[in-house]
This record gives sequence, structure tokens and C-alpha cells, in this order.
Amino acid sequence: MLENIKWLGHDTFRIIGEKVIYTDPFQIKKSERADIILITHEHYDHFSPEDIKKLLGPDTVIVIPVDCAGKIKAKEVIVKPGDKIIVDGIEIEVVPAYNINKNFHPKDKGWVGYIFKVSGKRIYLAGDTDYIPEMKNFRNIDIALLPVSGTYVMTAEEAVKAALDIKPKIAIPMHYGSIVGSEKDAQFFVEKLKDKIEARILNPER
Repeated sequence: MLENIKWLGHDTFRIIGEKVIYTDPFQIKKSERADIILITHEHYDHFSPEDIKKLLGPDTVIVIPVDCAGKIKAKEVIVKPGDKIIVDGIEIEVVPAYNINKNFHPKDKGWVGYIFKVSGKRIYLAGDTDYIPEMKNFRNIDIALLPVSGTYVMTAEEAVKAALDIKPKIAIPMHYGSIVGSEKDAQFFVEKLKDKIEARILNPER
């Protein structure tokens, strides 16, 4: 499955299974039609209309929190934490994403992460979040995409704790090397999970 997951930097992934899914498109260099675009929240490096438009086809569906809705002319499914939906045959659970010890992503904003099923695998996209109690309840995650940079999200050390709670088959660090954080954060994350959970650093596709 990992061969079908391409990291494009920051929180942007292209995942190809039954559908072509993009997450939080940002600084997109190659335009490819997306079937589904998952948006976690309204910050410019996650909700970038300019980048989203590069991926839009006539049938593209954007799954989006309410405060981002209506800003792009496209098919939208507006979501909030706790929702469970099916988009083009893809099962999607909408989960909370928020800060606990900082104020960049308040819980009351209703911003989100996603657990979605592609090619029989459950993938968790954390979004911009701290290490939150809800993570203990996420079950049967095959691949977890977790921020590691600190500052606006959980630190690499906190992301290790999150991974140990979630117990994915594979954990992949993200949200580093662009605005905040460096590859050292990703390396720390992978090293600390050694012999506990398989963790992989994906080289960004340019």
C-alpha cells in the first residue's frame, strides 16, 4: 500500500486506490485530477484555493469543514468531528483535531482529521493536532500520518506517544520541512518507535 501513498510535502499526500485522493493540497507542482480532496482546516497551508483548483475535475468532491465551505466553486461535503460518510465509495470518519497546550487550533473551531479506507486499508490523517485523548479510541488503523514538528502541532516526542496509543501497522511523520520542523523531527520519531511500531519517512515527491 505504501507505494500508492506519495508525500508531496507538509500535510499533502496523494493516495491512489479505488480513487485518487489528495489531502490538504499545498504548493502543488504537478496538476493531476483528484477524485476526492480532504481538507482539515482553514489555515492557508492546508486550505489553499489556488492549489485546490489545480486538482479539480468536473466530478471532484471536496470534503471540508464548515468554515472553509463555499469559497471554491466545486462539489463539497461539509463535515464536523464525529461524522461518518461515504464519498464515491470511500468510507470516511471525521475525527477531532485541536491543540491542548497552545491556541493555534482551538477545539471549538471544529477542525478535523480523517480516517478513511483505501484498498482495504484504514488511513488516519491527523491534521493539525496535539496529542489528544480521542486518539486512544482510534481502532484498526493501518497507516497513521502524524505531524511531528511542534510549534503549531504536537512535537515529535508527543507524536511517538500518539502512535503508541493508536497502534497503526505503519506510522509516517508529516508537517515538517516546509514551514516549521525539520527532518530531524521525523528521524527522532522513527528512532523512538523502533522495535515498537514500524515507522517510515517518505521522501517528498517534487
